[in-house]
Amino acid sequence: MELGVSGLNAKATLGSAETVRLARLAEDLGYSSWWAGEHVVLPSPRVAESPMEPTDPILDPLVHLSYVAAVTQRLELGTGIVILPQRNPLVLAKQAASLDVLSGGRLLLGVGAGYLEPEMRAVGVAMSDRGRRTDEYLDAMTTLWTEPAPAYQGRFVAFRDVDAHPRPTRPRIVIGGHSPAAFRRAVTRGHGWFGNGTLDDLPRHLAGLRQAASEVERPERLGRLEINYMPLDPVAVEPRTAQGYADLGVDRLVIYPLPLDDPSDVARFMERHATLPH
Repeated sequence: MELGVSGLNAKATLGSAETVRLARLAEDLGYSSWWAGEHVVLPSPRVAESPMEPTDPILDPLVHLSYVAAVTQRLELGTGIVILPQRNPLVLAKQAASLDVLSGGRLLLGVGAGYLEPEMRAVGVAMSDRGRRTDEYLDAMTTLWTEPAPAYQGRFVAFRDVDAHPRPTRPRIVIGGHSPAAFRRAVTRGHGWFGNGTLDDLPRHLAGLRQAASEVERPERLGRLEINYMPLDPVAVEPRTAQGYADLGVDRLVIYPLPLDDPSDVARFMERHATLPH
């Protein structure tokens, strides 16, 4: 099991100096991946399901990860997650390919269908369409990255007689979410799955993935589904708990150093968790 760190494109950790310091610390401590979340806009006033205050700053994940790529050598760069229905898929495909090429193939493009209705409404996407858009956008992007003469026809995206280079070094898609639709999407379209919760939650999520695998076919080109998991335990992850995640088959355990109010506290959190069994 590898260790990753998430969320440091927000709040007190998003400055240039803090990003350089913490990203290089993560690499020096042996973390293998660095993940950045996304919210284009946040509901104001805050609604119950929103994870952040509307005044909490958060950087665009692809811009942030481009900066991290330039100051590190080995860290895999994950979006955890991009809210895919809110993005133009061809523009995102170009951005992702550019970052992947510049970073030497380090991008893990994590995507999800989203869940905040005010955010969706603000960018002009109907909540009822978000799942269909997510699937179409993933298929369209994959076509653009992999086909010699890319063409796609769907309800929400269509193109032909175009091409886009450079292609990603090795395009890797990670699907986030805990719904049956997200599990099926991970099986059919993802190289990996990204989830969060507690150690007690994980067996239920894994059961959902197994159920999805019995219902839909996984393309051979995707290989084995990688499991990425971000603990949301109320306390720091202890060695015995980390071993529990490893025993359940987690490939990347991604820590989240909340509350992100003090970069020095975040650094200490990372140092403490770097000694977890992995």
